[in-house]
Amino acid sequence: MLPILPGAPWLVAHRSMLGVNQPYKVTLNCQDYVLWQNTQRNIFALENTCPHMQAPLSNGWICESHDTITCPFHALEFDREGRLCKDGLAQGQAVVQPLELHIKDDLIWTYGGFEPRLPIPDLIPRRTAGLTFVGVAGEKSIHADFLSCIKINYDFNHQNGSHRKSFKIKDNPVHRFESDGYFAKVEQTFIRERNTLKEILANPGLISMPQSYNSNLEYTFPSTTMFDGDVDFGQIPQFYILYPETDRRTKTFVLCYGEWKNPLFQLPGLNVLAKNALLKATAMVVEQDSATLESLYPQQKPKIRLPKEEIMLYVEKLYREWQPHE
Repeated sequence: MLPILPGAPWLVAHRSMLGVNQPYKVTLNCQDYVLWQNTQRNIFALENTCPHMQAPLSNGWICESHDTITCPFHALEFDREGRLCKDGLAQGQAVVQPLELHIKDDLIWTYGGFEPRLPIPDLIPRRTAGLTFVGVAGEKSIHADFLSCIKINYDFNHQNGSHRKSFKIKDNPVHRFESDGYFAKVEQTFIRERNTLKEILANPGLISMPQSYNSNLEYTFPSTTMFDGDVDFGQIPQFYILYPETDRRTKTFVLCYGEWKNPLFQLPGLNVLAKNALLKATAMVVEQDSATLESLYPQQKPKIRLPKEEIMLYVEKLYREWQPHE
């Protein structure tokens, strides 16, 4: 396949997604990599294939004393530079290709080996200054192409269908849309029907959502969508992350941050309940979007147009202008 958006910065993980001395597999543009973090919080990345008999290094283990990763097939050790090691000592030149990483504010970015065409955006650290990191929700691989996945985040008509069952959204008027190159902002209002007690018990996060509330979205093409709604919990921005695993599979996860308005939510027990409710509600959004994307038939030229689609067409234009020969 042609690489998708070569030269774009991809956010492939948050530090919390990596255990200490635990291999973590990442697939980007059809290439598998293994990441690991040592006890000093240093993070390394190599191509995932052992050069001996092509075993996946991510199925192996980390030697803590040597900061090496060990192949699960024949227990061969490789250091952070991809050199074969014995007893912690490198033997010759690199035989496994390292992956360059850019780690900022616990965010793990990479250009996947391509020359950068865009700087790493500052949206997440800028919008989370002074907030607490709540956790990661909705980590999964969606069996859909990257363009379809990114378009749904700019599709303001899908809320009324894909998310109606849980959030009962009747309308979501957009008040303002601004774009500046690869950065965009949207202001909108969500208007909801009331949830039943049964629905709230199944998804406690709904108790924080009024029948009408304002929300702000900010985008940095191509990886990040920020959603920040004015709800009773407090300020709880969520960052929806996407990157292409293959031409037909897209990885997603959501980074959640928060600052609780109500002092009751600062009590230890209620704080945990509030965080879990937020993560559960966010994961539900990801599951609903994924179900929609994975059920689509092959794309054809639309015979119908809906209001507000110029926002979705904006991101498709950015993609088409970047992506060669697609």
